[in-house]
Amino acid sequence: MVAKPQKVMFSGSQGFELSARLDNPAGPIRAYAIFAHCFTCSSQTMAAKYIARELAALNIAVLRFDFTGLGASDGEFANTNFSSNIQDIVRAADFLRDKFTAPTLLIGHSLGGAAVLAAAGHIPEVRGVVTIGAPADADHVIKNFAGSVDDIEKHGEMPVSLAGRNFTIQKQFIDDLKATNLKDDIANLRRDLLILHSPIDKIVGIENATQIYLAAKHPKSFISLDQADHLLSNPDDARFAAHMISGWATRLLPSDESRDHPPVEHVVVSETGEGKFQNTVEAGAHLLLADEPISVGGLDSGPSPYDYLAAALGACTSMTIRMYADYKNIEIGPVTVMVKHSKIHAEDCVDCLEEEKEHGGKIDQFERQITIAGEVDEKLERKILMIANRCPVHKTLKSSASVVTNLVKGK
Repeated sequence: MVAKPQKVMFSGSQGFELSARLDNPAGPIRAYAIFAHCFTCSSQTMAAKYIARELAALNIAVLRFDFTGLGASDGEFANTNFSSNIQDIVRAADFLRDKFTAPTLLIGHSLGGAAVLAAAGHIPEVRGVVTIGAPADADHVIKNFAGSVDDIEKHGEMPVSLAGRNFTIQKQFIDDLKATNLKDDIANLRRDLLILHSPIDKIVGIENATQIYLAAKHPKSFISLDQADHLLSNPDDARFAAHMISGWATRLLPSDESRDHPPVEHVVVSETGEGKFQNTVEAGAHLLLADEPISVGGLDSGPSPYDYLAAALGACTSMTIRMYADYKNIEIGPVTVMVKHSKIHAEDCVDCLEEEKEHGGKIDQFERQITIAGEVDEKLERKILMIANRCPVHKTLKSSASVVTNLVKGK
């Protein structure tokens, strides 16, 4: 369940305003994470967006920001270096700590992965670090413009073309990369580490994952992103990475019982701002999504209102049958109820009363198909069908119900 990303700004390491997006869950937030993007990329890469969205759906809020001089952030890229990137991450953590809650997770892609390995030691609240296609040495990035290094060192700076865009690289940038000893940062990490890397990565070879793994102390884990490219440009690869991260991070995050979010007393349905129809549904301590199919303008991110109504009937039917079987000490297999909703003409209704048929027009019909595993004799079958009709939701749908509506002014 994901709410609309929140645009935020914070001050970076060089005093410039950095542009960021906070991908929030639609409901209670379990923890905060920071996502650091790849070299010369931005927070809008497919990997950043998909991973942030998937983690938000699992109640982890993700702050993804543009490093100084990149994307929508202020400043000049030419005046930045690896050290300033590290400090930008630390400033992002300061922002979360001041405005929300300090981050529990740091996630970095490519050079951003190297940066979070170095930044983790400066953020005491961080419990886990994740790298995606990260180099084992920061100066690995020099390979992207290796043919221009001599000219940069000779003239102090040179424009280079990276991924079809021109960037000015200064000598201080190269010097800073070469002076970085990432292996010491990895060895002294003292946080849980998850390494994700593709064996066919042509930008940062898989041997880098091996070097990071060997340099790190336990607890450490490795997951292979089979068939993925360096940028995780296939949405399925980005989603897979996100699910692996969330599963791994579960034991590092606060338990459900410790969340500062008391259960709602009644069912509360609220618009999320995503799409035309998406709503969150809070029922007690449970959080769900409601939506409409794409064919009618929705995102199809959750069941429709009538799907929920059919689900209520099916669940109530199954529970009622199980309660009856347990009460009578009758051994029956697992119960499955399929519910089909449709609109039919009143005169075609088999179970309707004559006065209902005379009313004319169309009515709602819910058709149940009950399946019970194993053998059920005819006598028990008849009894189960009778018990199914005693399901409270069935009775509600068949009888008159009162709906009282009040309009409350918003605050």
